[in-house]
Amino acid sequence: MAKIIVLGAGTGGMPAAYEIKEALGKAHDVVMVNERPEFRFVPSNPWVAVGWREPEAICIPIEKYLSKKGIGFVCARVDRIDADKQQLHTDSGEVLDYDFLVIATGPKLAFEAIEGAGPKGHTQSVCTLDHAVQCYEDVQRLIEKPGPVVVGAFQGASCFGPAYEYAFILDKALRDAKIRHKVPMHFVTSEPYIGHLGLGGVGDSKSLLESELRQRDIKWICNARVDRVEPQTMHISELDRKGDVAFEHTQPFHHSMLIPPFSGVEAVANVEGLCNPKGFVITDEFQRSPTYPTIFSGGVCVALPPVEATPVPTGTPKTGYMIETMMTAIAHNLKAILLEDKQPHAKGTWHAICLADMGDTGAAFVAMPQIPPRNVTWFKKGKWVHLAKIAFEKYFMRKMKTGTSEPVYEKYVLKALGIERLESDK
Repeated sequence: MAKIIVLGAGTGGMPAAYEIKEALGKAHDVVMVNERPEFRFVPSNPWVAVGWREPEAICIPIEKYLSKKGIGFVCARVDRIDADKQQLHTDSGEVLDYDFLVIATGPKLAFEAIEGAGPKGHTQSVCTLDHAVQCYEDVQRLIEKPGPVVVGAFQGASCFGPAYEYAFILDKALRDAKIRHKVPMHFVTSEPYIGHLGLGGVGDSKSLLESELRQRDIKWICNARVDRVEPQTMHISELDRKGDVAFEHTQPFHHSMLIPPFSGVEAVANVEGLCNPKGFVITDEFQRSPTYPTIFSGGVCVALPPVEATPVPTGTPKTGYMIETMMTAIAHNLKAILLEDKQPHAKGTWHAICLADMGDTGAAFVAMPQIPPRNVTWFKKGKWVHLAKIAFEKYFMRKMKTGTSEPVYEKYVLKALGIERLESDK
């Protein structure tokens, strides 16, 4: 009997645990290891940050639901991975042995790369639930004392969708509070142009998102490198296409939320030969480490090449559909190894599909494959996307409670977009 440990109970890790257990059945043990006792639905954090969701609404206890499927749970922080001995060392001193390890930790938020950035500095974040709660407290102070706002993404960021979402959601929240006219807003981003999204743009994303920002009177600065953040002041260098400083901005703010660059969490990044220099796990086409055959990985913690070189560094996002297919592939490959005595054969997809909320409307895009040139590019907006994202939250939380292995993106998001199942293109 093999023991499979899934490290990280996020939007990739939790579905992975369910799918792996269903694939392997009672013949093998599956154990989830996570530093917190509850699952948190990260895509809803922008709503929490403006008070549209209570934190409890997007959390469920992990052990309660995993135990119903016969999946073990260890609530602990992993400080070290001994890949040669196939062991995890936790913060409590416990040593956990594994036969196979599935790394789904997500990223480390590298606020330290920018002086004064982050919730411990002078900007807010929606990358974790705790950050979103703190952001909401700052939004309340903004409503009490209106002033300038800066939203966007720092240099090196690879997740731009939540930045746009938060800008539009905050705009709607301020209009609802009838103080939008007292709050000048700037969107500051490392992207070379609005709608780049770390993907080189998707269809009409540039013109559509520029139009939406104009309609809401949100000004923008692209190719932005934030040099430092001081209390209520952001110092920004705007670079030209050659990477030279074209303009310098001193931007005041009463409230600011910028997405940070990501890197690998230390316990994973410190394993020799497992990761690239930024700490992201290197995998083959079957989500398996070339160096350590007993380690698989999927999600934001996996290494992907940038789509293109940009004057200010931008990373490549890992969207929900892509992550879902990675985890399904891992489950199938573990089944092949452990039950069928076969080599891994299942692959995830490089297709990108995203639903982005915009407060009272929304935008959806499809990039097939994610890295251009593409067979399909598609970008649309409408209130239906806003409603579809609300519905998707319900579907995903239900999946986390019932433990079904149904592919949520394939069943609900693709259906909402009128798209048939997407085959792997790796």
